[in-house]
Amino acid sequence: MKRFVQILTVLILFSLAGMGQETQENLEAKRKKLDGEIAYTNKLLEETRSNKNNTLNELKLLNVKISKRGDLIATLKTQLHGIDKQIEETEITLKTLEENLDDLKVKYAKVAWHAYKYSSSYNKLVFLFSADDLNQAYQRMRYLDQIADFIRKEAKTIKQKEAEKTELLNKLNVERSTKKKLLGNEQNEVIKIEDEKSEKNRLTTKLQSQENKLRRTLRQKEKEVARLDKKIQDIIAAETAPKKNSTTGKSYELTPEEKTLSASFSGNRGKLPWPVERGVISETYGVHKHPVLKKVKTKNNGVDIATSARSEARAVYKGKVVSITKISNSNIAVIIKHGEYFTVYSNLDKVYVKKGDVVDIKEAIGQIHTNLKGETELHFEVWKSMTKQNPAYWISKK
Repeated sequence: MKRFVQILTVLILFSLAGMGQETQENLEAKRKKLDGEIAYTNKLLEETRSNKNNTLNELKLLNVKISKRGDLIATLKTQLHGIDKQIEETEITLKTLEENLDDLKVKYAKVAWHAYKYSSSYNKLVFLFSADDLNQAYQRMRYLDQIADFIRKEAKTIKQKEAEKTELLNKLNVERSTKKKLLGNEQNEVIKIEDEKSEKNRLTTKLQSQENKLRRTLRQKEKEVARLDKKIQDIIAAETAPKKNSTTGKSYELTPEEKTLSASFSGNRGKLPWPVERGVISETYGVHKHPVLKKVKTKNNGVDIATSARSEARAVYKGKVVSITKISNSNIAVIIKHGEYFTVYSNLDKVYVKKGDVVDIKEAIGQIHTNLKGETELHFEVWKSMTKQNPAYWISKK
């Protein structure tokens, strides 16, 4: 019974170790993704800094990098915790296996010694002929055969257990090596995030000396946001207004095709591709404190996505272009209808589509504007009829 419990314990621990390994693989994939996003954010920062003028966008990107660095450190801590658990489980499994192996070796030694006493032909014959009768002699013969068979099986089992022990020791060494590497990575990331926070404080102080300029820029942006919001609402109101059928006189809103498209769009919530091939969200949806100006709040009706110069905006889903609107000299907005849903792509300086075009998923619709400061940023919105949506809930997290 004791041996059965030991074996069951080993099997359970092996199973748990396997589950831990799967988690570690997921965490490693997340860590690599964050590494890539941080590297790309660094690239965008370099493009912005080439202008040699500190900008609000630079501060936003620095905040993005600090946030992602924090996520990376948290991921490394979770990985380390998982590795510690794996090491602990491997050590317990190894100890159980060693106890099991020692027990097997003791039993094997006893049986082997007993078998050795009858290993010569003479001893075997003496053992057999000393039987009281023929039946006992036959039983003794079977006993000797069973001992020989038991010895062979136990020797094979011991060999297998020794191999398992070697494998576990190697696994333990790998886990300890991985832990050492992760600890080094974590320490490096902690140093980097402290440097980045110092840089953020320096940049914030420098930008605070440009308060008047920042307020003028903010007012100009707020006007553009208001113009875009008004245009979006007008377009959506026109597109969603009940229409009359000239033949029957009955009114309707969505055609069967539009209802199907709406359901399909809705069914892809959280799985839509990004409206750029590569980028980082520099400002999220909703109301935010201004990163520099005190007691000032800004509102974002969508998300702003920082990307590389000459990047293109692309449709996140198939649909129909219902509007191409010039918000300013360097800001053109494209609105695409997906049944009762609408997506908005703003801050374009070149447009590849025209009103009425039917576009496919990931189709390029225009080039994103890069300003004189080297900043390239797409503004992206999602609406359901007249209701604004948080785009972060719709686009893929991967």
